[in-house]
Amino acid sequence: MSGEIDFYGVFVPGLLVLMLAAFVITTCIRVVLTGLGFYRAVWHRSLFNLSLYVIVLGAVVAMAPGLPS
Repeated sequence: MSGEIDFYGVFVPGLLVLMLAAFVITTCIRVVLTGLGFYRAVWHRSLFNLSLYVIVLGAVVAMAPGLPS
């Protein structure tokens, strides 16, 4: 497998698709955490959000069948 996805004649890297999926999932998690008031206990919100994104991206890449990791 070449690691690219054909999107109407435009080749898109497989990792880019996974990154967009991880961003959507992370955004949903952030909305839930904001609603619960979780961020009052977080020291550095931006650093926490980056760490959350990296963890979710790793999980998405690990669960993706057939795409290069």
